[in-house]
Amino acid sequence: MAQKSELGLGVGGFSYTGDLSNKYTISDNRPGGLIYYRSNLSEVVSLRYAVSLGILQGSDKNPIDAFAALRDNAFSIFIIEPTATLEYNFLDYKSKNSIIDFSPYFFIGGGFFTFFGQEPSNAEYSTFQPVIPFGVGFKYNLNWHWRLNMEFGARKTFFDYLDNVSGATLPDKNYQYGNPNNKDAYYFVGISLSYAFYPVECPFDYNE
Repeated sequence: MAQKSELGLGVGGFSYTGDLSNKYTISDNRPGGLIYYRSNLSEVVSLRYAVSLGILQGSDKNPIDAFAALRDNAFSIFIIEPTATLEYNFLDYKSKNSIIDFSPYFFIGGGFFTFFGQEPSNAEYSTFQPVIPFGVGFKYNLNWHWRLNMEFGARKTFFDYLDNVSGATLPDKNYQYGNPNNKDAYYFVGISLSYAFYPVECPFDYNE
């Protein structure tokens, strides 16, 4: 019987890149988690609806240049992210005739995020912003119902105030600004466990 749908719960870590940090560093991860529903459209294609949430933070504690050392800024926010993503499994691991029980996969989709806890700013912006999640993962069938999922995903944003730092808004040089053309991004790495549901077909034909 086909695994038509799954419910999953996971934990992991969020990290950020932007004006305060220009590269992904796993040591900067902060706690996060997600809950999701996955609809298996075929043996290799799935549609996943997820809500992720956690802490996102960054600082100039390891300044990327002399300007960042003078800026000496930091932020910490709580982020909530509903998304819908399309997953492509590279191996047919769910088929009853398959000799393997695992598959790497790629995903891409869309959604939005909102955040709380930001310090007051002179800039005006909405705390609801669109996002494009994409990344790779690995699925492994533990048994008939339970599946282990591991993934790393990046989030492309069109927003420059996750870190509350963007272009200069004042005529004087107070060093509390960054590059407005360098949009912020964030990442999630995590592990989850999902439960697969199977349709139950009635063995009787009531038309007979």
